[in-house]
Amino acid sequence: MSRLIHYPLSPYCRKVRIVLREKGIEADLETEPVWERRESFLTVNAAGTVPVYEDEDGTVVCDSAAICEYLEEVRPEPCLIGQTPAERAETRRLVAWFDGKFAREVTDQLYGEKVLKRLLRTGEPSSAAIRAGKQNIVYHLEYVAWLTERRNWLGGETFSLADIVAAAHLSSIDFLGDVPWDQVEGAKQWYQRIKSRPSFRPLLADQVPGLRPPRHYADLDF
Repeated sequence: MSRLIHYPLSPYCRKVRIVLREKGIEADLETEPVWERRESFLTVNAAGTVPVYEDEDGTVVCDSAAICEYLEEVRPEPCLIGQTPAERAETRRLVAWFDGKFAREVTDQLYGEKVLKRLLRTGEPSSAAIRAGKQNIVYHLEYVAWLTERRNWLGGETFSLADIVAAAHLSSIDFLGDVPWDQVEGAKQWYQRIKSRPSFRPLLADQVPGLRPPRHYADLDF
């Protein structure tokens, strides 16, 4: 069986976990305390970051983007990147949006300050950064709503990696109780559809020592 070395709350690890289940690939999950910088893990990934995917044949792939591309090639069905060049371009654009712009403006400001700083012991959370993240997330939720008013899913008419990446980031922030769902109904309705997918439900059962998600986190209807 393949394995995924991960950290439960990491949006990049969550992205890969969803892709694996969408494609019907079973993988053992191994939680890695990256902040300990264990030598045995650094020999697997010198960057010291998760996720790391090891296929059944021993192939090791690091970095969530590389892993998703790899999985799309070795298990092309169901297709999660788009059937046409235009669809693939739009999916990749939105993946870059959420792994880039959203990550900088929201994930780093909330998950990074509240969780990573504590784990990495790099100082106290910045109240200014947290405040900025909470302001920025509303703009991104409005963009999600705008997209789904015009399409069935974020990238087009079919569920794709664009939805997976957006949901992975938002789920990490939602675990902290920092997503103002009631302010943007369209984004909330889209996320309800995501939460109902079998591939997503294991994330709703995640438990992290020292952190407790809000009551609505695992509620499919919230």
